[in-house]
This record gives sequence, structure tokens and C-alpha cells, in this order.
Amino acid sequence: MLIAGGVMVALAFALEAAFSPPYWVHLVVLTPVMVGLIAGMLRPFKGLLIAAQFVNDAGEGRPEA
Repeated sequence: MLIAGGVMVALAFALEAAFSPPYWVHLVVLTPVMVGLIAGMLRPFKGLLIAAQFVNDAGEGRPEA
């Protein structure tokens, strides 16, 4: 989610530089963008994690004894 954080900071700086709105406008504008970015990135990153498990032949954890 570090990618979404970088995008959000860039958008917040751009919004502030272009319009200098009050803080509540940042909240109203950037919250739906943040939720959309994070929700949009969940599925691809979940796919990457599952693919990495498959490539590395991951299995269930077993206690060492």
C-alpha cells in the first residue's frame, strides 16, 4: 500500500498548490480517492502473493521438533 500512499501525498500536494482549499475539502476529495486506490490494488497484489507462493512451492507451516 506504499504505492497508494505516494499517490495520495502527490495528490494532496497538487490540490494544495493549485487551489489552497481548507482541510475539510482535502478530506472530502481525497478520502474517496484513497479508498478507491486501495480497493483497486487489493486484487492484483493478492494475485501476486498467491503467484509467489506457487512459484516458491509454499506449503503449510510445520513446527520444528
